[in-house]
Amino acid sequence: QVRLVESGGGFVQAGGSLRLSCAASGRTLSYAAMAWFRQAPGKENESREFVALIRSNGGETSYGHSVKGRFTISTDSGENTVTLQMNSLEPEDTAVYYCAGRSPGVGNFDDWGRGTQVIVSS
Repeated sequence: QVRLVESGGGFVQAGGSLRLSCAASGRTLSYAAMAWFRQAPGKENESREFVALIRSNGGETSYGHSVKGRFTISTDSGENTVTLQMNSLEPEDTAVYYCAGRSPGVGNFDDWGRGTQVIVSS
């Protein structure tokens, strides 16, 4: 059974930085893409917000509008790991951050982690 496990969440003051990591266990096939999503408090009934994505083939990245220029996603695709470096954090970045993996030939993200909490104080 594939498991994605996030780590690195925590509490930080506005303007600070955090680094999130995600590793897949129980999987031998590389993902076609890995990504981060987040869900802010009080928005549990809404869809998770897209944060960042990286494709294994070529390393192309894309970012959500609210994090562009502040967050950086990177991967070791051969190890099915993904990292999110978050700088210049704002209170609006407070959320549970989820790691996701998309298998080759699959349209949606088919593996998800359980999330890691990030709290940014003002």
